[in-house]
This record gives sequence, C-alpha cells and structure tokens, in this order.
Amino acid sequence: MDMSSEHDVRVPVAVVTGVAQGIGRRVAEVLAAAGYALVLADLKDPVETLAAVRDAGAEAVAVVGDVASEDYAAHLAEQARGRFGRVDVLVNNAGVSLLSPAEETTAGQWRRVLEVNLTGPFLLSQALGRLMLDEGGGSIVNVASIAGLHGVADRAAYNASKHGLIGLTRTLAAEWGGRGVRVNAVCPGWVKTEMDAVDQASGGYTDSDIVERVPMARFAAPEDIAQVVAFLADPARSGFVNGVALPVDGGWTADASWTALRLRKR
Repeated sequence: MDMSSEHDVRVPVAVVTGVAQGIGRRVAEVLAAAGYALVLADLKDPVETLAAVRDAGAEAVAVVGDVASEDYAAHLAEQARGRFGRVDVLVNNAGVSLLSPAEETTAGQWRRVLEVNLTGPFLLSQALGRLMLDEGGGSIVNVASIAGLHGVADRAAYNASKHGLIGLTRTLAAEWGGRGVRVNAVCPGWVKTEMDAVDQASGGYTDSDIVERVPMARFAAPEDIAQVVAFLADPARSGFVNGVALPVDGGWTADASWTALRLRKR
C-alpha cells in the first residue's frame, strides 16, 4: 500500500500566548484537540497547560518570557522554527487588565498595559509573521475585546490598548493579506476567568451587572472564545476572512436597550 499521502500530511503549528490560565489555556486545548503542534508562551511556566495538551496528543513546548520584550519575541520565533521548522498560527492572547479612573492612572500603569496588550502583539506578529511570510501563508488571531470597540469607564489604558490592537489587526491584514497571511481579531465580552475574579474583587462590578447587560443573559466561557479562535485559525473554514474584529459578546455591542426593557423580555 502506498503510504506517501500519510507522510505528506503536515501537522499545523500554533503559537499561543498567555496560556497558563483562562482563555489562553482553553485555546491551547482546543487547538491540541484539532491536531495542532503547539508552542506555549507565558510569563510563568504553564505546567498544567503543557500537560493537558500533551495528554490530548499534541507535540508541545513551553517558552517562558515577557511578550513585551523584543528579545523574547525573537527567542520565541527561534524556538518555534528550531523545533517545528515553521509557524502556521499565532494567537496573541496574553494581556493584563487595569480598572482605574483616568485621572488616577499613573504613567507607569499606562505604559505597562500598552506594552503587554499592544506592543507585545506587534513584536510577536512581526517576529512570527516573518516566518509565515517566508512560507507564504498563516493566520494571526489577536484577542482584543469589546472594550476595543466601545468605551468602558475606568479602563482608559485597557480600552486604548484594545482599540490599538484592532487597528494593528486591520493594518496587518491590509499589508500581509496579499502575501498569504490573514490577520483577524476576536472581541470577547465579559468572560468567566481568573482575570474576571480579580477585577470583581476590586469592586468594579458584579455578576448581575454583566448578566443583566448581555442579551444572552450570561458571561462567556473560555470555550466560547476558543472555538472562534480555532475557526479564524483554520484556512479551510475561514480562508477568506481577513481584517475582521469579531465580537464574541452574546449581543452586548448589538443592544442599545436600557436595562428595564432588556430584562422585560426575559
């Protein structure tokens, strides 16, 4: 029997950042189940995520470092190329939150949020995008936010970083689409993650604040976001989708109703 077709099958390679918990971990698990090899990036060693994706049958390696570092971006690209020879998908998920009134936000806080949430995705897109451009194809998925589509009070730095990330997404899509590299963003609403728990603990909002505001009457789960990321990563399913900022928010950005009207319909 001719086995050449079996040997010709390429295992796609994905780099995912911010994988130790939350959305990033679930994205890594979903991509592992879909047959990807993985490079897992996080500021701390993602031991549990690495074990989970390997248990799912994925070949995977973890590379620890700060996504806001130019040296780390270059190192991550070298590790991916050295281990797998190429990169097919980059998921820029790593991010930090900051709940602070604009007048009380320090320059240091502002810079750190922008460095992680916007400079990091640029540096990684640049370093890993070069590999994709050399191969003539690839998909970059940036995890933005509905805070990149609208203003949300007490989040000046976070909102600015996510608005910037959507702008970066559209610019790279225009610049690289003709060379085979698609760039898109997902814009989650409120997601039940460790980050949400920390933000709620600060007293910024409650579960009911979010549930009453979302037309689908619930938070998103990491699974909701991960499945959309997997869709945008896959050229067989989204091969002509480029430059999109896709809300995954249960209808939050579509609904201009006031709270009493929304709740009356439930």
